[in-house]
Amino acid sequence: MSDYQTIRLDIAGDIATITLARPDRLNAAPPAMFDDIRAAIATLPGQARALILTGEGRAFCSGADIASDDGAQSVAGGERARNALTSAYNPTLLALARLPIPVVSAVNGLAAGIGCSLALVADFVIAARSAYFLQAFVNIGLVPDGGASWLLPRLIGKARATEMMMLGERLPAETAAEWGLIHKAVDDDALMVEARTLAARLAAGPTLALGLIRQQAVAALEQDYATAMAAEAEQQHKAGDSADALEGISAFMEKRKPVFKGR
Repeated sequence: MSDYQTIRLDIAGDIATITLARPDRLNAAPPAMFDDIRAAIATLPGQARALILTGEGRAFCSGADIASDDGAQSVAGGERARNALTSAYNPTLLALARLPIPVVSAVNGLAAGIGCSLALVADFVIAARSAYFLQAFVNIGLVPDGGASWLLPRLIGKARATEMMMLGERLPAETAAEWGLIHKAVDDDALMVEARTLAARLAAGPTLALGLIRQQAVAALEQDYATAMAAEAEQQHKAGDSADALEGISAFMEKRKPVFKGR
């Protein structure tokens, strides 16, 4: 368990779970929540080999907190919103993207705005069938943030990304899976079982190689063919010197299942 104010961090074996813990506000995210997430994930390398992100209650995350009761945690207002993005939200999303262990999002309900970006930064997004994704910014006269305008066209193409961002309508989990936005939609009561099963599989894998694959997948979106191949060669050098690579090759030669140690 953790001492964070807006999230819970639990580590069981090689799997860490971060649970957004403001269920009374549908896990609306003040900057402090993303500060908590960033602080939590900084402790994970060496402690965990996979991470699950999920929300408590009826929502994954309803977006940035723009209407807190006392206004103390609100991010309403242009200058305040920009400052929150540059100091809290964006650095946390970048830290998650650069985390050297696999990430699974278990989307248990609404994932809106910055909450949608948070869910989609994972390598695998599993959503309950009752869940949905929402780019609601246009409905209140704002623009997408948290990297949504970069990520969505790359995941689902410009036409569908534009539909999400400019119409501001709910995208049900099953449609999100059909579009390729997420890994899969599952029955609500199977969500955490599916997420933990996948996280366990990833945690048992070659952690260094999986972290490098995460880096490759993001970097290659902006690289030309030759640059991507050169980057792969350098990363293969790093992976090839790992104990897990030695174990994998030995297991292959000995016709047995490898036992990776994450190093």
